[in-house]
Amino acid sequence: MHSWWESVSKARSRIHALAAILPSSSAEALSALADSDRPALSLLSSPAAYSAVSSSLQGSASDPLCHWLYDTFLSSDPHLRLLVLSFLPLLSALYLSRIHHHFDPSSLAGFEAVLLAIYAAETKSRAGKPLLVTIPDLSQPSIYHAPLRKPSSSVDRPSSVGVLSPPLEPHVAMKSTKRATIVGTALHCYYAQISQMPSWSKLEFCRFAAGWAGQDCPCRSELDHRDETAIANGHGAIGSSEIEIEEEILQPVLRILGHCLLGPLNPQEVKDAASSAVRSLYARASHDLVPQAILATRSLIQLDNRTREAAKAGANSSSNSNTPTKPKKPEILLVSK
Repeated sequence: MHSWWESVSKARSRIHALAAILPSSSAEALSALADSDRPALSLLSSPAAYSAVSSSLQGSASDPLCHWLYDTFLSSDPHLRLLVLSFLPLLSALYLSRIHHHFDPSSLAGFEAVLLAIYAAETKSRAGKPLLVTIPDLSQPSIYHAPLRKPSSSVDRPSSVGVLSPPLEPHVAMKSTKRATIVGTALHCYYAQISQMPSWSKLEFCRFAAGWAGQDCPCRSELDHRDETAIANGHGAIGSSEIEIEEEILQPVLRILGHCLLGPLNPQEVKDAASSAVRSLYARASHDLVPQAILATRSLIQLDNRTREAAKAGANSSSNSNTPTKPKKPEILLVSK
């Protein structure tokens, strides 16, 4: 009971601190959220609170909102940390865009402090170990094969292991050579909590991914409509306003988009936004000739198309089964005497 009340008190304190920073028009609504039984989660699911924060976020070293995000993430409460991570799509989008347009570094120090805090926490939790994934070996029988036991003469082959992320090195400053690693690690932390993120945060992430890709040419729909003219004319020159695609950021972006696109509990609005973002990334990868991105985005687009076709077919069959049919007249057989 004590730990629960301590968590609630800490969350209410942080919400009141946020209300003191934001314009007075938003303070009353935030105060109402602080009085709920689960204040941190109430703030997390509030689109009005997100709108107030997004319109006031500046990113400089003196930005009180960045200070609030930084201090809130340093708390040990998991709900408060989740709240900070929910703003990561907005923060990352603003930060990468301003870096690309050569903003004054001092105007980005607040963003960098929050990103470094998230990176430091993840570095500590990994304890110098890489993130690994076991790759299935199709030559080996699975648990569904019969017989379940392998022959005694068989030799166990070592399983293939892939490295999702190498061991993280501690960083206390945002260097240009490590920026992609730090931002990508922060996005990985977002992905680790993706099932608890509200819809508005996922929508913001899809907008971030689409803006990051920066490609709206006809070839983005070449997997939907086999228009040879669009395919031939779509591959033009890349504009100078587009942000560079880096693999450290691309990997978590694709994982998050995959969840937004195919997660069964996501609202249709999130799925549609993810569908558009994936197609923009596919077009950008096709222009930049990035094989990994082309394969991944192409697979996501094909899965999206199949899912939508299956849903459409299911809806049609359901409507047909519910349509009342005219009763048939009984057949009359004429028998000659």
